[in-house]
Amino acid sequence: MTATGENHMLALRGLVKQFGGVRALDGANLQVRRATIHGLVGQNGAGKSTLIKILAGIHQPDSGTIDINGRRYTHLTPDKVEKLGVHFIHQERLLVPSFTVGEALFLANEPVLGPFALLDRRRLKNQAREILRSYFDIEIPGEALISELTPAEQQIVQITRALLHNPSVLVFDEPTAALVKREADHLFQTIQRLRADGLTIVYISHYLSEIELLCDRVTVLRNGIDVGSVDPRAVSAASIASMMVARDIGEMFPKKKISIGESILAVRKLSLRAVFTGISFEVRKGEILGITGLLGSGMKELVRCLFGLLRPDKGEILIDGQPARLCSPVAAVRRKLALVPEDRREHGVSLGMSVRENVTLASLQKYSRCGLLDAAHEGRVVDTLIQQLMIQTPDRETTVRNLSGGNQQKVVLAKWLSCQSAVYLLDEPTVGVDVGAKVEIYRLIGALAEQGSGILLLSTDLLELSGVCDRILVMYRGHITREFIGAETDGDEILASATGAGAGNRTLR
Repeated sequence: MTATGENHMLALRGLVKQFGGVRALDGANLQVRRATIHGLVGQNGAGKSTLIKILAGIHQPDSGTIDINGRRYTHLTPDKVEKLGVHFIHQERLLVPSFTVGEALFLANEPVLGPFALLDRRRLKNQAREILRSYFDIEIPGEALISELTPAEQQIVQITRALLHNPSVLVFDEPTAALVKREADHLFQTIQRLRADGLTIVYISHYLSEIELLCDRVTVLRNGIDVGSVDPRAVSAASIASMMVARDIGEMFPKKKISIGESILAVRKLSLRAVFTGISFEVRKGEILGITGLLGSGMKELVRCLFGLLRPDKGEILIDGQPARLCSPVAAVRRKLALVPEDRREHGVSLGMSVRENVTLASLQKYSRCGLLDAAHEGRVVDTLIQQLMIQTPDRETTVRNLSGGNQQKVVLAKWLSCQSAVYLLDEPTVGVDVGAKVEIYRLIGALAEQGSGILLLSTDLLELSGVCDRILVMYRGHITREFIGAETDGDEILASATGAGAGNRTLR
């Protein structure tokens, strides 16, 4: 450890890191001034996660230097980094599922009673509720289990837990990926308040609008090296995106005029006790139908009902005009429904299996004869899908864990393409993927619609909804209250309806 005497809270210079034959970082630099919000952007696989894991002490660089608060450190560990006041909000929610919210927030610092230091559970519960209300204006019971929370609520708990340690540097890795707009706005206000109090922030996001709103400066990574550090308020988002991919992004939402066909999926007066009531809509062949709402609106549970993960109390689901009893995911897959879940790592892919195994996991019967796997046929189909979706992988036998987030998402999509599904239920399909991968996913969604598939796109990205969807349904407190034409609306109208403030909000039946 040596003193460097510079006005940077963080200075990472010339970092090189290689994993096997892959060079994840190739001389990358990141310099962050004190009491500023510094953005870090790049495509999936650009080296952002590796750089941050080096800062966190999880990986050791092959070469390069790391300065924290004016001092140089030659070897960092996670415990040492935390003691230096650097805390992380990782994209993966690192919380114990069996803990309560209070236990997760105050781990190793729980309130106690009496001389025997007994855990004060009432105080633990009340303090958890109060601190969450203070930071995010959200009501989460302090006694609720982490496993019972939605991804958005888990993310909020993780962020709050880090803030309770009074860090000097806070690193956010895609913090709004699972948050709706109201929750994200509260987070932005909190981050700006922390900067005003002297905290240094590193903010990693694929949402360039967030970078422009929050950051004083942004570093762009591409292929393991920084290709520029600019003021996002002086340089356009399109220019930053072009730096990320080394080409013009072009049209963000590539849409073709598709002839809409007959109904392929219809929902009639579907209800799930205490969640949603009397939901009716239909998805037609070639149509991209968007659905959105705030946390607790019931939209997540609705999609789970459609895939057989939850059983509705009333109503019916029709596929191609015929009643469908979707009592399980297996039944849903047999009726040619596909679900791309929001949490791809937890529910979309098997991280320890290869790309090939993941792609054919839901359709193995197509590649089997008399109980024996036709490996050559399977390999040809997988290679075709890898090429079609432009999955960046050394080969089909590469373990999915080693792929970037955007490429993992493409593997999930390839799995259902292998099944030749007729209806695709897409739950936040572009969360946590870079701008280039988003465009590719939008192109794929359009191609599926062009082939006659029906698409139900659940999203809280308002720009995405208006850019991709033919129609948009808004859910508010368990009801569908508004319907918009995608090309004829904007995010403000959708948001107003989702919060209950939209003029003419009504229940559609």
